[in-house]
Amino acid sequence: MTAPAPTLPRAAPGARTGTPAPTVVRARAKPRLRALDGLRLIAALMVAAYHYGGRDGEISEAWGSSPRLQFPTAHAWFAYGCLGVQIFFVISGFVICMSGWGRPLRSFFASRAARLLPSYWAAVLLVTAVFALPVVAYEAVSPSDVLVNLTMLQQPLGADRVLGVCWTLWAELRFYALFALCVVLPGATRARVILFCAVWTLAAAVSEAANEPLLDLVLMPQFAPYFIGGIGIYLVHRDRRDLTAWGIVGVSWLTGQHYAVTQLWHEPDPASFSHRSSLVIIAIVTAGFAAVLLIALGHLDRLNWHRLTVAGALTYPFYLVHEHLGWVVVRALHQVFGLPASPAFALTIAAMLALAWLLNRCVEERLTPAIRKGLGTPRA
Repeated sequence: MTAPAPTLPRAAPGARTGTPAPTVVRARAKPRLRALDGLRLIAALMVAAYHYGGRDGEISEAWGSSPRLQFPTAHAWFAYGCLGVQIFFVISGFVICMSGWGRPLRSFFASRAARLLPSYWAAVLLVTAVFALPVVAYEAVSPSDVLVNLTMLQQPLGADRVLGVCWTLWAELRFYALFALCVVLPGATRARVILFCAVWTLAAAVSEAANEPLLDLVLMPQFAPYFIGGIGIYLVHRDRRDLTAWGIVGVSWLTGQHYAVTQLWHEPDPASFSHRSSLVIIAIVTAGFAAVLLIALGHLDRLNWHRLTVAGALTYPFYLVHEHLGWVVVRALHQVFGLPASPAFALTIAAMLALAWLLNRCVEERLTPAIRKGLGTPRA
């Protein structure tokens, strides 16, 4: 053990000393990337447009007919809205790498749990309660499956989903686990993050070629390029001269657009809901990568509006509740009150944003700090 440092005598108040007092320099907190909050909301609105007007299914019951008839021109563009999920994953890769850098595993776990769980629990219970009402025409899942849904593990356990969008959360959870085990636990460094991106990219390609379900489950080849691309963009954010990071972004974009086209493009078919152009799919994926990259490079710093932070806070609860509760609102506005499709569409979006604001104020702002503190503070 080292000896304690000697205690220097304190000068009397007002006494002059020969050595000037040291200047305390406080590290400035990095400014919040508010444009990223705005991009989150744009991606969420894209997904909502897809769910309300870009596909058939339960939303057709809500409208009383196919959205192709409700939106004769716009439905073909709404069909591209599902690509908002890919943009979400790029943003997630960026944010998770940024938030996990230099953070211990316990703190990383606490921050993720505190971010995801409060609104998710509230959304599961709210949708279950609404769907249980006699006036609602949609079938609720069983009580047992509702309880399983609270764990976010309903998909691997084979339970019915309360929230249609929760499949993306299952992908996010697997990404968090991979990043936590391979990067956060040993400690984030540039070399370790680059190795993680390189190994995951190659392993995902091998998994795709092997057609092995277990490898697909763990490595998520169809989603990996977006998460990895976001991580690469964060490395560019740290050092724009990092050619390796630029290479990670480039390879991720090339493979990401391939998966998007493979999943969403098909030959023109009059019987299908709509036909997505491969060029438009590529353009939207490219725009998503480019938007996050522009934010990372600081080119959108002028978009430093406080309202964008509010928009970012609304995005997650809006994303959770908009689909299933949107069916109920669309049906009420369009079939019960007789509003035309376009006003009903806009009012449903507004109603879901208002509900998201309530969830943020009444649930997230109260539970998130408590969960973060409870999980992040080690017991004595």
